Amino acid sequence: MPLADLVADPEDGRVVVRRAADQDTVEEPGGWRRTVLTPVVPGVNFEWIRTTLPPGCDAGTFPAYAPGSHEFVVVESGTLRLTLGGRTVELDAGDSVYFAADVAHGYANPGREPCAYHVAALIMRPRAAQPR
Repeated sequence: MPLADLVADPEDGRVVVRRAADQDTVEEPGGWRRTVLTPVVPGVNFEWIRTTLPPGCDAGTFPAYAPGSHEFVVVESGTLRLTLGGRTVELDAGDSVYFAADVAHGYANPGREPCAYHVAALIMRPRAAQPR
């Protein structure tokens, strides 16, 4: 056993703080922006993301995740058009939706004002093949 393991605080890793200054913001093609708000915790497949779409922006379609994946979306401002497989849902400020994220899903702002929304996602990863 490494010496560091013997003297480590057993609570290390049970509380992970991510300061606002340390949040990762990505400027995507098409003028939209996403910020990962939550800390990255090894072995925990959860993300909370804030996204802003300019008027008329289509962020594109994202592939289906593994079965057992979930997304919750809350619209902060503007209008969001969410496409889930062949179904389209329009959401306005204050609206929220849950969907099983094992379908292709797309986000677009059909409105004339910017749209800001939050996604809380639990993303399952396919299991690695077991050695034979």
